[in-house]
Amino acid sequence: MTSLTPAPGADDQGDPLSITRAAVVMLNDRTQVTGWSPQAEQMLGYEAMEVLGQTIGSLSAQAGVANSDWLSSQPDSGSLGRLVLRHRSGHLLRAATSLCRLPEAAGTAYLLLLADAEEHAEWQLRQAMLHGLAAESPIALTIYGPDLRVVWANAAARKELSGEFTQYVGLGEGDLYPGSQVLSTGGPPSVTHLMSEVLLTGQSVVDLPYRGRTLADPDREHVWSLSYYRLQDAAGRPLGVCEESVDVTDMYRARQRLTLLNKAAARIGSTLDLGRTAQEFAAIAVPEIADFIAVDLLGAVLDSREPDARSAGRTGDMRRVFHQSVREDLPEVVVPPGGAVGYAQGSPQWRCLAHGEPVLDAVLAPSSSWLAADDVRGSRMRELGIHSHMVVPLRARDVTMGVATLMRWRTPEPFTQEDLLTVEELAARAAVCIDNARRFTRERHSALMLQRSLLPHEPPAHAAVEAAYRYLPADTEAGVGGDWFDVLPLACGRVGLVVGDVIGHGLRAAATMGRLRTAVHTLADLDLPPDELLAHLDDLVQRLADEAETAHPYGAEGVVGATCLYGVYDSVTRRATFASAGHPPPALAHRDKPVEFCDIPTGPPLGVGGMPFEAVECDIPDDCVLALYTDGLITASSTDPDIGLARLSFTLAHPDRPLEEITGTLERILLPDHPPDDVAFLVARPRPLPVGNVASWKLAFAPETAGRARALSSERLAQWGLEDLTFSAELIVSELVTNAIRHGRGPVSLRLIRTESRLICAVSDGSSTSPHMRRAKVVEEGGRGLFLVAQFAARWGTRHTADGKIIWAELPAPTADTDAFPE
Repeated sequence: MTSLTPAPGADDQGDPLSITRAAVVMLNDRTQVTGWSPQAEQMLGYEAMEVLGQTIGSLSAQAGVANSDWLSSQPDSGSLGRLVLRHRSGHLLRAATSLCRLPEAAGTAYLLLLADAEEHAEWQLRQAMLHGLAAESPIALTIYGPDLRVVWANAAARKELSGEFTQYVGLGEGDLYPGSQVLSTGGPPSVTHLMSEVLLTGQSVVDLPYRGRTLADPDREHVWSLSYYRLQDAAGRPLGVCEESVDVTDMYRARQRLTLLNKAAARIGSTLDLGRTAQEFAAIAVPEIADFIAVDLLGAVLDSREPDARSAGRTGDMRRVFHQSVREDLPEVVVPPGGAVGYAQGSPQWRCLAHGEPVLDAVLAPSSSWLAADDVRGSRMRELGIHSHMVVPLRARDVTMGVATLMRWRTPEPFTQEDLLTVEELAARAAVCIDNARRFTRERHSALMLQRSLLPHEPPAHAAVEAAYRYLPADTEAGVGGDWFDVLPLACGRVGLVVGDVIGHGLRAAATMGRLRTAVHTLADLDLPPDELLAHLDDLVQRLADEAETAHPYGAEGVVGATCLYGVYDSVTRRATFASAGHPPPALAHRDKPVEFCDIPTGPPLGVGGMPFEAVECDIPDDCVLALYTDGLITASSTDPDIGLARLSFTLAHPDRPLEEITGTLERILLPDHPPDDVAFLVARPRPLPVGNVASWKLAFAPETAGRARALSSERLAQWGLEDLTFSAELIVSELVTNAIRHGRGPVSLRLIRTESRLICAVSDGSSTSPHMRRAKVVEEGGRGLFLVAQFAARWGTRHTADGKIIWAELPAPTADTDAFPE
């Protein structure tokens, strides 16, 4: 026997140690070579004649191989061994060996199969991989033939099928996964269509999302990641398509949950409106998680109050804020928005509110005790077939503010623990936003209450002017700012008009504004001229600034300043006196000529100090409109004040319009939706007194003048039809004139002023000494004049002029026809 030769044409691509591929060496019991195949010659470089009769040890690079005990040291028949051989050229070869005894051979003979160790190890790995894919791999493999019918599936794929696999051979993909669909946008219409494209083009498809149900688990929806590639023979002819399927249901749901939470972070709490926040929470939950959701909050939360521990279990105090369903007709609804929900004791909502823990009824039993206790809700839920129920608390800062109830009746799957975790996270986010909205509403109500207490509640009404106003703070959330306005009644048919602007915005500016407005009221009661009033106000602002700087030496809170425009309009003289502390001038809108801005010297802002203020008197025509405003009005639409003043002039045209229409036009044209600065403006139409409503006399500086003053007053009151006031008016005039003659200086004059609701008696003299009311002793004959004046007059006072003083007193006058009065 000289060589072993495989059969012609044999081409085994299997095990390298198979008889058709391996190098075959025949050995006798002395390990001498008795046979040498062409593969052995090719592998080791020796021809058969060179090695026949030699021991295998002569070819080995391992010590001791020539020993006859080598045969006994080899693995059992059919098992693998290792042998290091030396090539004829001298380099070493590591070979995998398989030694088999030939039982029927003459004598003792062995068949030794040799193969490259690395090639055999690679083959073994391929075999292990193929076995793993077929039996152990979690990846489902399914092979479809050229007709796209199933021909083979591994163990993982067969687990998704019920029964024996043989019944599915020859079926299509749609038969294995009925009703499934591709999830990718713009993907193929079906997986079968996709496989035909892969079979035709050979182009593989990777990671195609696919959703459906398996025949082995028809009640649970799965999501797979599918990959497809073409199978072909050595000549490139297509044999079919292999499908790799990985169940990514958990990953898909986790990704969906993360997407939902990201969406919730962007949408829930977009405003500080409590109802809007509840609506945003409901819109996230339906239909992504539930078929219906109801958001119920405690009454204390809705009223912007802090809920307390006693709220636990008080479901009767809860009200429906918002609900949403997959159906527009809301078949689940029992309570309308705003209504009291009234959940029964023992219900999931009651337990959730009492303990602050979620309640999950994944499978809702129609015979539940709490459903039986609530006939309306129980019957409605049974009618709709609601099968899964979940209630989660809305908690923030360890306080339960309400509950959210979620239900499923259209979605077949019940709620899971994963759904509960997702809803709890959404509810926690919504609860924080609801609590923020509640606290904001409470703070805003407090701020608005403060602002309302600092500003006039209604458009000021006064006999001397008709007024309208607008107040728009830049801090729209807080609703407060530092601008202010006022219409202040003064003596003798006069009125004070004031507009001011405190530096800054918000509550700090509003608090400063309140102090300044109170100071203006006090100073106006003293009837100070505008320039003197601003001087006193400037001193106050400097003191406030010093206090703030001491408290906040390095912060913006230490900055206190303001601008102010104060004017006094006299309805008798038809003139106004203005003084400005860094404030824009008033605008005067005429019917027959362009709007003009009063030429008033602009003094320094309040709080600067060191500079006097100057008052200017100007005529106010009867048919004009006077506008006082803060700089926010003229800089809201343009940073250039000249442009702002030009636009203001345009909007003030046609002053014969109603004042509310004029203020509305100013707001609409000059202001954006959110002004960058606080804005306040006051529009006033003068109401000058008719000439016949004023009577003036110069009196002699003599004791008998009091009698003449009484006679003149009585006569004029008779002409005005105010005889009922004669006694009171004569007494007041007599006392005021007598007081001026006894304690003042000449000249002395008397003026009676008739307004719509007042009769004003004013006596002037040349003395600047102010009278004081005192308590006269019983034995004293005098000293009771001003006391009597105070008793008969609605109010009285003194104001100083450049030439002396005026003592005045007001009497309430009955309404009468005032169209014409004699001079």
